[in-house]
Amino acid sequence: MSLKDFHLHTTIPCADLERARRFYGETLGFEQGLEGPGGVFFEASGGSRLALFPTPNTERGGHTQLGVSVEDLDAVVADLKSRGVVFEEYDFPGLKTEGGIATTSAGRAAWFKDTEGNTIGLVELA
Repeated sequence: MSLKDFHLHTTIPCADLERARRFYGETLGFEQGLEGPGGVFFEASGGSRLALFPTPNTERGGHTQLGVSVEDLDAVVADLKSRGVVFEEYDFPGLKTEGGIATTSAGRAAWFKDTEGNTIGLVELA
């Protein structure tokens, strides 16, 4: 038995659970699942899910906390922009976005922040 045999989920910290719940449910379109005193789960494809948990800790990592593989990055970015999502623009050596989208060695990618300051990444693998 190995951990690779199990579904994965990510846990996202939030200062305002209700605000985050609306963003992930209404703006991003995730379907809410179980809820308890420790937070709320949102369901996604293939049994994957994410958990939002309330925390007074406002520190966020400077990295992507949630990655989502998509098939048509241009369409997903356009749809999310129409819902008010603002994509990050980067201009670093080896990583430059144009219109919020970067071409990487693995494919194409785009990033945005949720209402809690967490970085969410979208990737269309080559």
